[in-house]
Amino acid sequence: MAQLTHPLRLLAAEDVLASLTALRAKQPVKYAAFYSSQLGGIVTDPALMIIPFDDHMVHRGHGIFDTAGLVDGKIYDLEAHLDRFHRSAEHSRLTMPVPRAEMREIIVSTVAASRQRDGAIRYWVTSGPGSLELSPAAGAEPGFFVMVFPGLVYPERWYTEGLKVMTTTYPIKPSLYAVTKSNNYLPNVLMQMEAKASGVDNGVFVDGNGNVGESSNMNVAFVTADGVLRHPKFDHILAGCTSLRVLELAKRLVTDGVIQGVEVCDIPVGKARAAREMVLLGSSVKVAPIVAWDNRPIGDGKPGPVSKALLAILEEDMRTGDRLIDVPY
Repeated sequence: MAQLTHPLRLLAAEDVLASLTALRAKQPVKYAAFYSSQLGGIVTDPALMIIPFDDHMVHRGHGIFDTAGLVDGKIYDLEAHLDRFHRSAEHSRLTMPVPRAEMREIIVSTVAASRQRDGAIRYWVTSGPGSLELSPAAGAEPGFFVMVFPGLVYPERWYTEGLKVMTTTYPIKPSLYAVTKSNNYLPNVLMQMEAKASGVDNGVFVDGNGNVGESSNMNVAFVTADGVLRHPKFDHILAGCTSLRVLELAKRLVTDGVIQGVEVCDIPVGKARAAREMVLLGSSVKVAPIVAWDNRPIGDGKPGPVSKALLAILEEDMRTGDRLIDVPY
């Protein structure tokens, strides 16, 4: 029998807290505030931001999440994200633990407690703890959690030089799972790991009909040869809140003559590869140009004018638009 390096011991509550604190001290986390319906309030110590191991989200992936942006002390586009959150709950047969208005207030209050003015707000609903079975535990209470953190940060070169992507070898998710923002992100994780191992920045799913899908945790769109901004249909990919807003805002660029139109449609890979521009769209990345796909240049292989224009109008909307909620710090 193998000899243990360190003898195992039974831990008291104070030992557990000390170990959790030491664990977080080793990690560069900057989680500012965490609300837990299971704890009944908000904590600001990352060591206390925990979920039971037998929560159905932890051991079976039965949970949903969404993320909204925090810009200059205001929450951006929260209602659109909550709309999608509730759709995901319906698809996942999850019961919302509190009414929508109360959920909104919990999110706003957690941001206020964080004292953060810029970053991201991620929130989850789970079916709760109580067993390790496939079905939720009998009598389990749904869990609701909110996290305020700095947000995902991407290299500046993505915006100045552009990204390189590859067609992933992993299959696209079936539609039911693709349109649900669940915690089951294994295909997305594997795609991202594959891309990094191949020396590129991200991957792109292609469906069984040869049409473009989405990226790992972002949508993709194209300015095709005729000058039209085209986005894949949302029936087999996640309906990105940022994509939907950008498509709406992009109508201004049609008026200004920057693009010739906006369309949501099937985009065959061949037509996509011949595009003038290709972009990533997402709440964290915003708008980032893709300059190479499978080692072939998109357009002239440089960030194009439409990607820059889309980023500008989105950033303006995030600071001065009509989709902002003030946080009462």
